Amino acid sequence: MKIIMFFPLLLLVCSFSAVETETAVQQPCPQDVHAVLRELTASLAVQNERITVLQRENQAKLESQKIETDKLTQQLQVKQVAFSASLLDQGSRETGPFNTQITLVFKRVVTNIGNAYNPHTGIFTAPVRGVYHFDWNLYGDGNLAAGGVLFRNGEHIFIAYEHQTSSGVSTSNGALLLLDVGDQVSVRLYTGARLNDSQNHHNTFSGHLIFTM
Repeated sequence: MKIIMFFPLLLLVCSFSAVETETAVQQPCPQDVHAVLRELTASLAVQNERITVLQRENQAKLESQKIETDKLTQQLQVKQVAFSASLLDQGSRETGPFNTQITLVFKRVVTNIGNAYNPHTGIFTAPVRGVYHFDWNLYGDGNLAAGGVLFRNGEHIFIAYEHQTSSGVSTSNGALLLLDVGDQVSVRLYTGARLNDSQNHHNTFSGHLIFTM
C-alpha cells in the first residue's frame, strides 16, 4: 500500500520539476533582453531611414510629374498661335537704307492670335515649343535693293533679296523653324536696302504655329 501511494507522489513531484525547468529555460536573462532591445532599436532606425528615403523619392517624383503636367497644360492652353502684320499702320514712307541691319517693326497688325507678336518691337516670341512657319514679303522702288533677313535669337536664317535698276522690285521668302519657349524671331532690313510702303501694305510679316512638340 505504501509503495502504491508513493508512486503517484513521485510523478507529481517530477511534473512540478519539469514545469519549473521549462519556465526557467523560457525566461531570458536580463543581458539577452537588452541585446534584443538593441537589435530592435537598430532595426527601427534602419526602417525609418528607408521610409525617409522613399518619402524623398516620392516627393521628387511628384514634383517632376507636376512640372510635366504644367507643361502639358500650357501646351493645351496655347493650341493656336498666328499673326500677320504690315510695315506701316498708315500713310506712305520709305525705310532705309542703313549701313547696318535693323529690325523691321511691322506696326499694322491684322491678326495676332495668342499675342506672341509684339508690334512695338517687331519681335515674335514663341509661347510654346513647336514647329512654326514664317513668311515675309518686301517691296522697294527699284533704285535700291529690297531685302530682309529672318533671324532667330540673333541667328541669320534666310534672306529675301531682289535688286533691279528700274521699276518696282519685290521679294519674299519663307521658313519652317523649330522653336523653344522664349525663342525670338524677327525680320531685319538688309544693309543698304530700302523698302517702300503705303496704304497698300506691300511689306508684310506673318507666322503661325503648325504643331507643338
